[in-house]
Amino acid sequence: MELIQNNPYRIAGILTNATLRELERNKSKFHKYIEVGKEPKSDYDFELLGSVKRTKESLKAAFSNLEQSQDKVNYALFWFLNASPFDNTAIEYLKNGDEEKAIEIWEKVTKDKDVNSKNFSAFNNLGTYKLLSRDKSDIKTGIEAKIKLIESEYFESFVHSVADETYTIDNQKQSEKLIDELLTQFKNQYSSSETLQLFSGCNGTTQKYLSKKFTEEPLHKIESQIESCKKKRKADKGRAYEFGLKLFTNTKDDLSLLKSLLGTSDLKYKAIADQLANEIMQCGIDYFNESQENDSSEDFLKQAQELNKTALSIAVGKLTRDRAKDSLATLEEMKDREVAQAIALLQSVKDAYETNEQQIRQQVKELKESDPLIRLGHRTINQSAVEDNIKNSIDWGKVNELLKEILPDDSLERIKASTKNELKSEFTELAIWLKEYSQSNSVISRIIDKYKRIPPKLSFKIVSSEITNTDSKPLYTKYIRYIGLNLYLDVTSDMSVTFYLKYINPNGSLKRNSKSSPKGYSQSVTKTITKQTSKVILPGWGNSEECTYDIGEHRIEVYVDEYLIHTKKYTVDLAPSERLEKEIASAEKKLREINQTEYYESEIRSAKNEMSEIQKFKLFRGSSEKQNQIQTQQNKIDKLTQQSKDEKKKDIRIQEEKIYKLKMELSAAKY
Repeated sequence: MELIQNNPYRIAGILTNATLRELERNKSKFHKYIEVGKEPKSDYDFELLGSVKRTKESLKAAFSNLEQSQDKVNYALFWFLNASPFDNTAIEYLKNGDEEKAIEIWEKVTKDKDVNSKNFSAFNNLGTYKLLSRDKSDIKTGIEAKIKLIESEYFESFVHSVADETYTIDNQKQSEKLIDELLTQFKNQYSSSETLQLFSGCNGTTQKYLSKKFTEEPLHKIESQIESCKKKRKADKGRAYEFGLKLFTNTKDDLSLLKSLLGTSDLKYKAIADQLANEIMQCGIDYFNESQENDSSEDFLKQAQELNKTALSIAVGKLTRDRAKDSLATLEEMKDREVAQAIALLQSVKDAYETNEQQIRQQVKELKESDPLIRLGHRTINQSAVEDNIKNSIDWGKVNELLKEILPDDSLERIKASTKNELKSEFTELAIWLKEYSQSNSVISRIIDKYKRIPPKLSFKIVSSEITNTDSKPLYTKYIRYIGLNLYLDVTSDMSVTFYLKYINPNGSLKRNSKSSPKGYSQSVTKTITKQTSKVILPGWGNSEECTYDIGEHRIEVYVDEYLIHTKKYTVDLAPSERLEKEIASAEKKLREINQTEYYESEIRSAKNEMSEIQKFKLFRGSSEKQNQIQTQQNKIDKLTQQSKDEKKKDIRIQEEKIYKLKMELSAAKY
């Protein structure tokens, strides 16, 4: 510490209670040493402080600083005093470089003890030593020792040990001076919060003075920043957003310090916090109004909301907080103005179309009922023309002009950024309706496609996902009732979000319920996401009675605001037992077919037909020849019959073995 390293007492080579004679002797001796080029040395050049460089100038300044009693006291608080046998022994240890022994002595007479006539100097000496440490807990102990000494009734004994007996001291002022000196030392070494922590063991008087010292500067800085911002804002409202952000950035550390020192209930803190909040809020209001008036291309609504949210986070007083809340509510309404305008346009087109349709169909109905030729069947109504009249009952060209005016690309982006999920859903449903019914739908088609390509502003990332099945069973048809999806998230802030799900079959078709499914999706669900949310359980799709899933690769697609944010594939298959049962049934069917099959049937029939021909009478054929032919043919028939039996028996055995193996596998199957 600079106050100790370059202390005048140290440079003078004396302790704080040195006599005037000792002081003059050292002064004379050190100057003589300097004149002859010899470096002055002292018994109190303690090893723990390192070397000390004494020059003619430094010696002159040091001895000059020790002439007045007040200066002597000030500097004595940052040096060592020998006022008791304890000090004498401890200082001897310091001279010899045995710091541990010295500290052990001073701690023994001060720890858990009050300041008294025998240990006041030990409090000072221990404090000086501790202030030399790099360890914050040691420095904290040193400060506490110094403050305890100054605030005690025995501080007078300390003062009279180092200054004139007639000199009187104001304990409070001396304490404040010590604190000021320490704060100067700590200024570039520790942060404000760290510095305050070093004084945290001191009493209320010290804390009050510190609070005053630490609040004066930041209060003044914040007030100056507010005034500077106010002037800039009034001069250039188009840059008010920039000025408001800079004001917050430049004051947040000082405001945080004031909050830690004073607390939010303190009147001074309330006043400055509300002043700051009001100016930041006004920056947002002026910037919004100016940007709106000049038809700015910036997202000035979002920027104004940002400043108002910042103001609300700072404001303490009810009036200021209510003003910030009202301003945010107004901006929130403005934020949804575009989606509300788009809905109003689309709904008016739909209402007009449905009204026209109802009127045209009523006219057709009345015509059917009143025209006798139509009633008698001599004339018919051209239904195709009726439908065309309905479709063209709206000026679609005019509708497209309005769409281009109300829904440019930047408006679509702001609609997508809205937090009103129900409004956005209504907008997309009406847009899809218009695309389906418009006779000139290229404009609305482009708007829908553009809207779908705009990513939603989400406060979370999907880290991973998993497919779920009823009772956590494998995805086999015999176990499937409902298949769902769990999303694992990394969330940065709270938000409400509506997830739209598409359950897509292996053939690409979409699973949906005509009564309950949103248009174009299987289902939807709204979830509140908070910073504590790590998993979102999305609802399953299926049937409680049976599996409704085909075998093959399926996928679930997750959408937010028409935008695909996640896809998960999964495969549905037969359970091994189901597959084996099917194979067994097929094998048993084949066994029945084998048993019912006549092997070599055509060959045996042909051979028997040949036998019939042989047995017929033939001219010029002898009896023995006939018998030989018959015998040969019979042998052929017998051979074919035996082959038929053997091959059938073999196939039956093979098929029975196959069935047996399949049944064994079935009995061992887990699923």
